[in-house]
Amino acid sequence: MRLVQVMIPAGKRAAILDALDEEGIDYVVTDETSGRKYTGVVSFPLPTAAVEPVLDRLREAGIDEETYTVIVDAETVISRRFEQLEERYAEESDHSEDRIAKEELQTKATGLVSGIRTYVLMTVISAVIATAGLLLDSPATVVGSMVIAPLIGPAMSAAVGTVVDDDELFGRGVRLQILGVVLAVGSAAVFAAGLRTLNLVPPGLDPLALAEVSERLAPNVLVLAVALGAGIAGVLSLMTGVSSALVGVMIAVALIPPAAAVGIGIAFGIPRLALGAGVLVLVNVLSINLAALVVLWYEGYRPDSWFREAEAKSALLKRVTALLAAIAILSVFLGGVTYDTYVATTTEQDVREAVESELALAEAQLDLIDLEVHRTGSIPPLRTERVVITVGSEPGTTVAGLAARLDDRIEPVVDGQVAVEVRVLTVDRSG
Repeated sequence: MRLVQVMIPAGKRAAILDALDEEGIDYVVTDETSGRKYTGVVSFPLPTAAVEPVLDRLREAGIDEETYTVIVDAETVISRRFEQLEERYAEESDHSEDRIAKEELQTKATGLVSGIRTYVLMTVISAVIATAGLLLDSPATVVGSMVIAPLIGPAMSAAVGTVVDDDELFGRGVRLQILGVVLAVGSAAVFAAGLRTLNLVPPGLDPLALAEVSERLAPNVLVLAVALGAGIAGVLSLMTGVSSALVGVMIAVALIPPAAAVGIGIAFGIPRLALGAGVLVLVNVLSINLAALVVLWYEGYRPDSWFREAEAKSALLKRVTALLAAIAILSVFLGGVTYDTYVATTTEQDVREAVESELALAEAQLDLIDLEVHRTGSIPPLRTERVVITVGSEPGTTVAGLAARLDDRIEPVVDGQVAVEVRVLTVDRSG
């Protein structure tokens, strides 16, 4: 529920009160004595879904964008006419009864964007904590970094600015998103480089051996579902008043850890990590913005006047087209990674079957203990370079020529030359 207060312009009192009467709205009018161009203030409660259509009706009666209007939350309204009004708009509305007016939407989007100093500090701190969490291989620390990331505001501001034709709000959202990504990557790179220089991480540490880092190395097409879901959740929280802090964590999931992984890739000189995580960051940013734009327009948010609506629609189409094109280009990489992951899994399975078949033909009892398939390359598709096979055998067992036989079995599977290394562990069985 909302309590709306509107200043009544001189000469418009009768038209405005008639409009409220026609809508069946209870109201209170007080005189305005400040000597300005307003003669009174009208206050009235409304269901959330009724705010936008009623304000549109009042604009027809004589108020405009410059008319002083206040909309605040109302905890309780005791009125039979209000209950009837609530039921009426619940039936008539094409949208959710929790959907807020576009005026509130703009205010909330603007309010989500903190001051530039706070935004910079929180982004840097979040990226540094995420970098530490990745290098510690600590999921809890990475999650903690997401909680304080201030990234939901800029993304939502850019989307809202587009659909309501607010170029200033849109521009600010875009600039802050770019600044946020650059700050996150830069601060992560500087922090990781400092850790290496001061020997605060183990010498010879391979970030790719850490689970929290490696999962950002090769993103597949499923990341699109995460990013689109985050964008939809973000804009729904904005429209319905759901806690934006919780949804902001979801958006940070898609941006902060990958940005930190890019910084680690730069600091440790791992181009494929920087590339893979960088693509992930870009895809997530673009997808979040695309989802927010589409949902807001679908929910019926428009500028006040028809000619501004035409401009907003044109801007929306151009921006959606640009986002789709960029996502499509980056999805080629994601598709390649997805296919390469499939190839890697099936190749390892086929190699394992070939090795087990060869070991079954050996005269002595040999057991497959471990199998490692090493692949090389900076970008997909990667090439199978080396296979390390660990077998267990009884004391005194001869395995001469086993590597060559296994090589003959494996090369047709991987469709190319591959180095095969056999490690033998002596297994002493009793009983």
